[in-house]
Amino acid sequence: MLDLNRSLVNLCKRFAQTSILALLLVALSLGTSAAAWNPDKFNSGLPVGNAITDGKAILRYALPIDNKEVREVQANLEDIANHLRGKRWSPINSDISKASVILRDRPEKLLKSVSDDNKPAAEALIAQLNQDIAKLRDAVETKDKENIWTERAKVLDGVGQLEELMIEGFPYEVPSEYSNLPQLKGRATVEMATDKGTVTVVVDGYSAPVTAGNFVDLVQRGFYNNLEFTRSEESYVLQAGDPPGADAGFIDPKTGNYRAIPLEILVRGDSAPTYGITLEEAGRYRDQPVLPFSAYGAVAMARPEPEPNGGSSQFFFFLFDSELTPAGRNLLDGRYTVFGYLVDGKEVLKELKAGDKIQSAKVIQGIDNLVEPQAA
Repeated sequence: MLDLNRSLVNLCKRFAQTSILALLLVALSLGTSAAAWNPDKFNSGLPVGNAITDGKAILRYALPIDNKEVREVQANLEDIANHLRGKRWSPINSDISKASVILRDRPEKLLKSVSDDNKPAAEALIAQLNQDIAKLRDAVETKDKENIWTERAKVLDGVGQLEELMIEGFPYEVPSEYSNLPQLKGRATVEMATDKGTVTVVVDGYSAPVTAGNFVDLVQRGFYNNLEFTRSEESYVLQAGDPPGADAGFIDPKTGNYRAIPLEILVRGDSAPTYGITLEEAGRYRDQPVLPFSAYGAVAMARPEPEPNGGSSQFFFFLFDSELTPAGRNLLDGRYTVFGYLVDGKEVLKELKAGDKIQSAKVIQGIDNLVEPQAA
């Protein structure tokens, strides 16, 4: 079991609430001087070009699959957003046509990555996608922007479901030293009821199985119920997870010890996460995480700045601002573990402040992916 002495526990209380803001202020002062991306090193399916700032899109691209055709379908549908803001109808029609050709004429290319057990579900999804993309085309013909956004989202949700059917097993082995910590071998959806409304997040165990597993386990325990958001910085972070009393994190009732969670970052192009060291300390200045701080509502683990493995229960929502903390050019990427994204409730998140409460948190999907800790 990862164990922290009492002095580190006390440090957690102090640093977990200050180190994130300090880094964000440094990022603001540095602005765009940070190292540029190196797209040639990426193989996670992310397209070269502008940074992706939609959490759902990042989650789709983060899925551990290797199917060129489904990625082309997704990329074309994602691209519609860029053109829709400028009402560029010809490129939008082109994107729809390219996606439609694959779905309609090359279903066998999509199905080649699907196991026999999942093929019936995949075939039904492809049939539904063909119907939905026809509705999207109709919306474009009438230039109904609101309906286009709705229909596009529906099609992309279906594409994401198809991509998930292409995953066979968990893609790597988590180091055995973390086997006594909960692990999420897949994804889970968590719904949080707050004083201002409900928010929904998807946590990604494919990219951060230990961090996501810890979070889901604590949700299942009811740990976050009735906890306050303890820090809010406009356009920066909203933090929660600090329990009442002297403890800065979760004390495991079985051991009586502070449950410490290692820094865990999956880099684009790597087959498994890096543990216990920031990318800067590892000399990987230009490498980018599969789950970056480039979307409003990125969910990350808080920790004391001097201790990469000092996280426990405190987490924060990143309130992405494209001008203050540009995507790919902030100092949080590679220093903190992102383990999920807000997928519903953006307007609620905007209203939440320090002092507001998480009334309850529950796992509404994916609990079967939680692997309980093994006995030491």
